[in-house]
Amino acid sequence: MHRSLISAACCALFALATPLLHAQQAPNAATPVSGIDMTTLDTAVRPQDDFYAYVNGIWTRNTEIPADKSVWGTYIELREIAQRQLRALIDATVKNPGKAGSETHKIADLYTSFMNDKARDAAGFKPLRVELARVAAVKDKKDLPALFAFLQRSGIATPFSAGVAPDAQDPENYTVNISQSGLGLPDRDYYLKDDDARLAAVRAKYQQHVATMLAMSGDKDAAAHAAQALDIETRLAAAQWTRVQMRDPVKSYNRVDFDKFGELAPAFDWKSYFAAAGLAPKASMAVVRQPSFLGGFSAAVAEMPLESWKSYLNWRIVESYASYLDSATVRERFAFEGTVLRGVPQSEPQWQLALRFTDNAISDAVGKRYVAMYLPPETRPRVMAMFDNFVASFKDGIEHLDWMSPETKKEAQLKLAGLKPKIAYPDKWRDYGSMTTRPNDLIANVRAARAWGRQNNLDKLGKPVDRDEWSMTPQTVNASYSPALNAITIPAAILQPPFFNVKAEDAVNYGLLGITFGHEISHAFDDSGSQYDAHGRLRNWWTAEDRTAFKARAAGLVKQYGAYSPVPGYYINGELTLGENIGDNSGLSLTYNAYRRSLGGKPSPVIDGLTGEQRLYIGFAQKWRAKLRPEAAIAQIKSDPHSPGEFRAKGTVMNQPGFYEAFGIKPGDAMYLPPEQRVIMW
Repeated sequence: MHRSLISAACCALFALATPLLHAQQAPNAATPVSGIDMTTLDTAVRPQDDFYAYVNGIWTRNTEIPADKSVWGTYIELREIAQRQLRALIDATVKNPGKAGSETHKIADLYTSFMNDKARDAAGFKPLRVELARVAAVKDKKDLPALFAFLQRSGIATPFSAGVAPDAQDPENYTVNISQSGLGLPDRDYYLKDDDARLAAVRAKYQQHVATMLAMSGDKDAAAHAAQALDIETRLAAAQWTRVQMRDPVKSYNRVDFDKFGELAPAFDWKSYFAAAGLAPKASMAVVRQPSFLGGFSAAVAEMPLESWKSYLNWRIVESYASYLDSATVRERFAFEGTVLRGVPQSEPQWQLALRFTDNAISDAVGKRYVAMYLPPETRPRVMAMFDNFVASFKDGIEHLDWMSPETKKEAQLKLAGLKPKIAYPDKWRDYGSMTTRPNDLIANVRAARAWGRQNNLDKLGKPVDRDEWSMTPQTVNASYSPALNAITIPAAILQPPFFNVKAEDAVNYGLLGITFGHEISHAFDDSGSQYDAHGRLRNWWTAEDRTAFKARAAGLVKQYGAYSPVPGYYINGELTLGENIGDNSGLSLTYNAYRRSLGGKPSPVIDGLTGEQRLYIGFAQKWRAKLRPEAAIAQIKSDPHSPGEFRAKGTVMNQPGFYEAFGIKPGDAMYLPPEQRVIMW
């Protein structure tokens, strides 16, 4: 991020536009470094009128979304920084791959095979003959279970997915999870909303795209087969739960013995499937996430002709491998996936695609080297100290809640005390010794990586849950909370500018990185995470009165965010985004309190004419600056539990008492919400 101190003339303009912001003497050598990007502030806008435009107005006016991106903003900028770091790492590895069979040699093989256009173009669709022949060989619907198991082992989507994860009712052990799957469009609404002209147009283009891709694979009757594939997907979409329904962890937890699956979906031979998938006899039951979907899937198996299922599965194979085939296929895939779905006119450069593939295929091997090259040793201790401060502040916050009983507070404190931080990188790395790679055979490498991942997942069955395992990689620009493990993960890649500057003062680090801590800790207590206890067990630890009070506050957030319209005619789904909005709002409140706590009772330092509290909120709003193409915004609204960045910034600060104090927000200001409408969860 570009940082600069504003000039004296600029300070004068700044002071006129925002009389609250106190000008002080010029910084001297002892003044801490601010991490605020002052060049983005639009001083023609009062923060009281539109805080997002005030913080990001100059950036918004002067920034164009790159031709190869559907969205551009601070998060994507940091991801680009991490991508360049990874490129340097992998370029060096390709030049010096080490001995055959080593992790470095496998990294080089994976990357090099992706970049080998000559070999990919020469191969065309020939590498897919194995999978396509398996579909062609099916003569009866009774063969579908074994075929589904084969395709899943190859990383190819089928109508349902089956994976191994911690059991929400028995979090020390793993279980099998069965979930709905199998659609090619972002959400069921794309298939079912006939009254939405935009979605209907996308659906028509999708069918044409499927036909084109099948024809490229050698299908002589591609148009008819594309229509059959879309018929299957539409049947599946109609049976699927909505994304809001899937957010309920209690309704999504349904233990079913393997020998009882026939009662849910009688048209499918589950015994054959579980055996072929390698799930039996290691396991004898599974958690079904959407039981009614299996009924709809079973009806589709019974009623739709075998030819339609074969068309659908051929399409799933082609779609799954399309990114790794010849140039013409890659271009056709991007024309739909990139341009039609997300509005992106130009594909990312091939090195970025190759890097992403390599990183996903052998992530810990890459991550181990990423940490060694790019993580300053002083970062982890400082971030851990920040985390401890956040936990202490959340602990105090629980005790001061006026709507929660002592009984529930005690349980909440136990959960907070059990929260495990996973900072920067794991203490143990995955072993890729069993993965075999080739320098010039991309599809073979795709298969090898997928098979390794599938087997690594299946091998968990029968073993105690590894609570130290990471679900993210150190080189990932993101963060997460796991309710089953009661753990937050903050990868190394996010611990760098513009999100974290080890040389900068605390306010901006709290506003940019600290909010990530606050957000993820708050997920432990959002509408979904709060239904798990300190050990990750799905258990109601609330009194009925406290849960009612919680839901009443949450309803306020649903209403607030449901009124925001990022694209005309398309409104944020306040129920779908509720968990993330709770994370933002509670997280920012926690961040403010943690920052004040870090001051030890002293006033915050004024830098660039801004108090620490003001810099914290500005840093928060700069973190969420973003521009989206309309197509990408619609896809996000339909499928993503996160609100678009502008509304994460603007909507969140309007609920914060500290924001009103820091910027003097008063009745009549556009950023003002009456106290009774402000949602304070934690």
